[in-house]
Amino acid sequence: MIVLFDMFGVIARDQSPEVMATMSTSPEFWDAYWEHRPAYDRGDVTSDEYWALVGHPPLVEQDVASWSRIDYEMVALLHELHNAGRRIALLSNIPEDLARNFERTYAWLDLFEVRAFSCRIGHAKPDRAAFEFCRDALGDDDVLFVDDRLENVRAAELVGMRGHHFTGIDGLRTLLGVRVQ
Repeated sequence: MIVLFDMFGVIARDQSPEVMATMSTSPEFWDAYWEHRPAYDRGDVTSDEYWALVGHPPLVEQDVASWSRIDYEMVALLHELHNAGRRIALLSNIPEDLARNFERTYAWLDLFEVRAFSCRIGHAKPDRAAFEFCRDALGDDDVLFVDDRLENVRAAELVGMRGHHFTGIDGLRTLLGVRVQ
């Protein structure tokens, strides 16, 4: 079985409220930020185009910083799985600026057999095509998809993957049969 991981909310923590507060406290800003984010994550618009749609000068550095908190206990689990010969892959809704930053910063990304970044595959979860891309790239139907968002887990199940709604590392360890070392 291949374990296909989501990034944010599983390996990387959710967006930093402290950094978000430095970007804006305006509800209008955040409404526009989220409204246009799917197109940015899919790579349909560039960074400059995205920030123009948000109606704000680019905040690329702050945006990247807001998404850059890592759960190193999960990273240790990735290493355990990889070292045990388990196949692992990644499917993440992520814009190009953030993907490049993660690739420059985190060597553990090399553990993944497939890194399906939405900005590079042109599809974002929960779009069926994102999961089909991963299944085809992995060449195997025996895939467990791990995500903190239930709608993404359900979407993976609709393409024949098994799903795990991630609520913490302990439940995932139990499911995978991996004891704490």
